[in-house]
Amino acid sequence: MELKTNLSHLHYGVLAGIVVGTTLLAFVLRVIYNLYFHPLAKYPGPLLHRASHLGYVIKTLRGTIPRDVLGMHKKYGPIVRIAPNELAFGDPEAWKDIYGHKVGGNLGAEELPKYSGFYRTKSVAPSIISEDRENHALIRRQLAHGFSERSMREQEPIIGQYVDLLVERLHEHAVDWDSKDERTGLQAKKSMNMASWYNWTTFDIIGDLGFGEPFGCLDKAKYDPWRNGYLLAVKYLGLGNILLPIFRYFAKSRKEHTRRVEEKLRRRMEMTAERPDLIEGLLKKKDEWNFEFKRLAMNASTLIVAGSETTATLLCGVTYLLLRNPEALKKLTEEVRSTFKSEEEITLTSVGQLSYMLACLNEALRRYTPVPVGMPRITPKGGATIAGEWIPENTVVAVWQWATNHNDENWTVPFEYHPERFMHDPKFARDKLDALQPFSVGPRNCIGRNLAYAEMRLILAKVVYNFDMQLVDPSKDWLDQKVYVLWSKPPLDLYLTPVNR
Repeated sequence: MELKTNLSHLHYGVLAGIVVGTTLLAFVLRVIYNLYFHPLAKYPGPLLHRASHLGYVIKTLRGTIPRDVLGMHKKYGPIVRIAPNELAFGDPEAWKDIYGHKVGGNLGAEELPKYSGFYRTKSVAPSIISEDRENHALIRRQLAHGFSERSMREQEPIIGQYVDLLVERLHEHAVDWDSKDERTGLQAKKSMNMASWYNWTTFDIIGDLGFGEPFGCLDKAKYDPWRNGYLLAVKYLGLGNILLPIFRYFAKSRKEHTRRVEEKLRRRMEMTAERPDLIEGLLKKKDEWNFEFKRLAMNASTLIVAGSETTATLLCGVTYLLLRNPEALKKLTEEVRSTFKSEEEITLTSVGQLSYMLACLNEALRRYTPVPVGMPRITPKGGATIAGEWIPENTVVAVWQWATNHNDENWTVPFEYHPERFMHDPKFARDKLDALQPFSVGPRNCIGRNLAYAEMRLILAKVVYNFDMQLVDPSKDWLDQKVYVLWSKPPLDLYLTPVNR
């Protein structure tokens, strides 16, 4: 019996050794193939990134991948192999080749499809962002009316009321009414986390535009975005089927967000009167398209997150960058306060005349683009030509925004904040302005671009008109943040001083 047991243990030990050895051999063979025989073997990049997905995954989990890609571009050039089957592009020409409409000899050719390994998650309904070409075109056509110039004019009272409420709340909380400053004798200032206030404002606005009611964030709210970087990492490692159910089980904030979206969507669907909101067009087609509720909810959820988080992120970035660059802040303040004689004159339409503000926003989009990573596509059968280079089929390709926006091949002093580069200042004549595409290009560019610009202008104009701002801790580099697909924003603590008129 003892001999039989020992033989059994030996048998299991040999079997385990064979499994481990076979797995190790397969890994080594895969590494050799990736380095020397893969169709992308000629493209440069760090050894670990060319050999396996491990290097990419490590940097993604560290939250440093956009900065790492910039370093790779500076070392290896405009085309870098950042994973065995993935190339990052830093040449502005790649924008139209990867994302743009097909023209000239390629007219009629299909756009490069989105890479499902990034955009799609098993058992999760698709949205306008992750739909295939045909469904995306149908959905976008129905949503387009809600984002039109006419709809924006009709939406102005909805948007304006929440911006006014923001200003009202800031006046209430900017000073400590129970104590006075010992030096000045005035009411003491209170620290304000503007990252929260911007998020609450944009969340309330998009909630009303999407569902006919706000989320109540300007009164009391918490916003806890889902960290997509971890999802991407486990999918790249091939562990999605094992780990994604665990992630979803513990994602309490995601569950709560989904629950609230579905509740509000049901109430919105019960409304009988038409209203100038973002999903009216989609609701009109839901029966004809047999659009199930979960799919409607996923599209609504996408509009909520994309329409609030990214706008609030840019408002945080431009506020911080202006405060770190006093001359730019002074110019903007003079433009806003000299253009408008009263707060009532500041409207969604009138802020369009603020040319220096537009330059400030564009420069902030360059320095602190809300989506700093690459939005990956995959080359079709037969390959594709990108930035003058033929790329083999089934290659994941992307322009990495933060890296492209900070590459000195594209920009003069790229780590400095100069709105003048967008106002034809000759000092920045060599800048490649077409490298900046924060809303992407082509048939899948951001449908909410015009709304985002108008909303950012209105909010920033109202804040600058009403308050002088000061960083609580000027020594802190607020831009030193981790990236998990989106920025992991820390508090943006400011002192606000109401302007006396």
